[in-house]
Amino acid sequence: MMTLPGRQERGRVQVLRFIGFKSVSIASLSTRMVPHEAKLGSGAGRSFALCDADLRVSRRSNPAYEPKAKTRRVTMSHNSFGHLFRVTTFGESHGPAIGCVVDGCPPLIPITEAEIQLELDRRRPGQSRYTTQRQEPDEVRIVSGVFVDEASGEQVTTGTSIGLMIDNVDQRSKDYSDIKDKYRPGHADFTYDVKYGIRDYRGGGRSSARETAMRVAAGAIARKVVPGLKVRGALVQMGPHKIDRDNWDWEEVSRNPFFCPDAKAAAFYADYLDGIRKSGSSIGAVLEIVAEGVPEGLGAPIYGKLDADIAAALMSINAVKGVEIGEGFGAAELSGEDNADEMRAGNDGKPLFLTNHAGGILGGISTGQPVVARFAVKPTSSILSPRATVTRSGGEAEMFTKGRHDPCVGIRAVPVGEAMVACVLADHYLRHRGQVGVVEPRWPFGR
Repeated sequence: MMTLPGRQERGRVQVLRFIGFKSVSIASLSTRMVPHEAKLGSGAGRSFALCDADLRVSRRSNPAYEPKAKTRRVTMSHNSFGHLFRVTTFGESHGPAIGCVVDGCPPLIPITEAEIQLELDRRRPGQSRYTTQRQEPDEVRIVSGVFVDEASGEQVTTGTSIGLMIDNVDQRSKDYSDIKDKYRPGHADFTYDVKYGIRDYRGGGRSSARETAMRVAAGAIARKVVPGLKVRGALVQMGPHKIDRDNWDWEEVSRNPFFCPDAKAAAFYADYLDGIRKSGSSIGAVLEIVAEGVPEGLGAPIYGKLDADIAAALMSINAVKGVEIGEGFGAAELSGEDNADEMRAGNDGKPLFLTNHAGGILGGISTGQPVVARFAVKPTSSILSPRATVTRSGGEAEMFTKGRHDPCVGIRAVPVGEAMVACVLADHYLRHRGQVGVVEPRWPFGR
């Protein structure tokens, strides 16, 4: 409970009038305010929220009261992720460009457009008949946050925000003109419309996977923040068909268009996906990300768990419907003896884990083992088969989606998953360094 001076009360009146109370006076207000935590920029601060029960403004006491419910404006939010290594993306599928801002990157890290382009080229559309034929070169430009270091002659980060831009050059908005008033089943058309009262129907606008190019660009920077980090991904299942893990070969991933580590499975997927593509349908996939060189101690108990943040990052990718860490849901089938990763003393003075069912994370904190995560990607909802739907005006309709689409969107999601895991690890690395410094773990204790 606190009493506000008159000037602050007058400020409250102005705020209330702005948000919809057309006639309100200081006398009609209670002076009680309820404090709450609010995030301000990258830090936390204190602010106050008016308690509705204390406004003492109602139709009985103030007949002129009329909230602006019908003209309410809602602002798109949540375009950023990360705490210290923080990425904000912007742009739409058929807009002039997409881009991102990377905040919190340490200074003096060498980075060039060519290094970022290598990662973007792995995700780029139109590289095979198994992906969308939209021809986007995805040529990235670094527009801020780098400078040539005189000592080394290399272009390095300056510690300020890094701005990245990619122009959209192959939009075909006319492909979507027939569906501007219809909701595509399985897409975010209805939910965006019902939330914001407006949607960009051209390729899905902000909900399009086109945005993920900027995640890959940010991930290329994140990979360089953690010393010795290597993040790789692979497609391990398409539809009901899983790879044979005994055939796993990381070198094979770059030899086929599916990012598949099993050459035999990749050959099968080629014929399998051809049939699906020619029928105008689509299929889902399961992808696996493995991060090696992850230091011990990243993550925090309870609400800052490393695996929780990885799961959230992967779930934020378009079309992802499930995430598991380590053994994941398979752990429910194991006994306690089988699931627990036993340890021995290693020759390098570190604990040697005999298995990795935990996926490199225990109690939300990294163990030093490879961090392993898998995520499931649903089938592309844009298919040629007619589907029942409704219109914006409430009528019933039938539609099929034209345009250029991936028959298996999970294929190009591999570099996106790698990037998101890299960004989370970079963020946790900086958070860990900020809390405990760069001291190596003092294990074994008591010697």
